[in-house]
Amino acid sequence: MAIKNPVLPKSPAALEKRFIQLRDEWRAQRGHEPSTAKIVALPAYQKIIGMGQDAIPFLLRELETNLDNWFWALMMITDEDPVSEDLRGDGEAMAQAWIQWGKEHGFEW
Repeated sequence: MAIKNPVLPKSPAALEKRFIQLRDEWRAQRGHEPSTAKIVALPAYQKIIGMGQDAIPFLLRELETNLDNWFWALMMITDEDPVSEDLRGDGEAMAQAWIQWGKEHGFEW
């Protein structure tokens, strides 16, 4: 069976545009929902996870500039979690742990 719309490599600018579109869509979808389980299940958030490693620099930049709930996406994409148990619940510290992880793994944003 042939793929009707093959996935082609995208330029960094196209990837960033897609991420921003999905980020904004996700924020609109979630509103003031307090449940992490519900907000990470929203379609736009799942599509960001579907971007795979291409999304990592954008997610890290988001954590650095506009702290939001990107931890689940990073864990799903990387299959890692640099946040120690004592930092759980402290968004700023969790963000710093991920930012440090990103630097140690050579990501630039």
